[in-house]
Amino acid sequence: MSELHKFIFDGLPVRGQLVRLTDAWQEVLRRRAANTQTGAYPPPVAELLGEMAAAAVLMQGNIKFDGALVMQIAGDGPVKVAVAEVQSDLRLRATASVVGAVAPGARLTELVNARGQGRCAITLDARGRQPGQQPYQGVVPLVDEGGAPIGTLAGVIEHYMRQSEQLDTTLVLAADEQVAAGLLLQRLPVQGEANLSRSSVAREEGEGGEDDYRRLAILARSLQREELLGLDADTILRRLFWEEKLLRFPPLAGGEGPRFACSCSRDRMTAMLKGLGVEEAGSILAEQGRIEVGCDFCGRQERFDAVDVARLFTPAEQQQPQPGSVQ
Repeated sequence: MSELHKFIFDGLPVRGQLVRLTDAWQEVLRRRAANTQTGAYPPPVAELLGEMAAAAVLMQGNIKFDGALVMQIAGDGPVKVAVAEVQSDLRLRATASVVGAVAPGARLTELVNARGQGRCAITLDARGRQPGQQPYQGVVPLVDEGGAPIGTLAGVIEHYMRQSEQLDTTLVLAADEQVAAGLLLQRLPVQGEANLSRSSVAREEGEGGEDDYRRLAILARSLQREELLGLDADTILRRLFWEEKLLRFPPLAGGEGPRFACSCSRDRMTAMLKGLGVEEAGSILAEQGRIEVGCDFCGRQERFDAVDVARLFTPAEQQQPQPGSVQ
């Protein structure tokens, strides 16, 4: 079962989270593989998307926000765009658009930043947003302050948090076909409303707080990929921080934890198809015999035949009742 663990270091201005996505992540991959139009993700794309899903859960878990946190990476490589979306109750979904050949073992730079055009955007889309109200968004390039490419997603997000949110952040991410996991440490943010956390907790002044954070960050970065993917949360935290006093919160799992969910439905797909217009829909129907509409996030496919399309563009008062319908 997927889990999110939150903790703080007693007496130190540092907080942390550890996420392990198991069933939720496996469901994302299963649905993609079952889609007859796309097929499964190439392994390097699945690894990137899994790391994005874990990172998005960690970021959403750190803020008090009623709405969706959307992490998007777009660029000029074979992966045109990759998106992970996490709601405030930790429902998640993720997708990637692959437009070219993916080399075995390809990393972030080869996947989305081949010619230096890659960008990472973090968007907070509030639930019940008013007309004209714009979502909060921060965007950073996939290069560091000196213009050199950042080779890992964890490095990109750490760079984003420093540039856009002014938060010292340490992030370790890993993903395979079974698990997507991440460990995040942050210095407690300064007071104010200019960052994602909207936190009122003040950063500890002086060199002591900074030294403590650096020491803990070194410990966190010692975590190996195999450990993050293969060990349970209790074992990881005990091995890394056995000399520290951790104050841990109850883990979030099951209906309260990270879980796969998608908002797509046949009604939404019908509305999209209707938006094409009768001529375009008729053209597709004539060429293919039916219209297939798929959800990029969950892989769900709906099929519309000639009768479905005819009813879609026929006013309700002119439609004949379907067999078995009750009037």
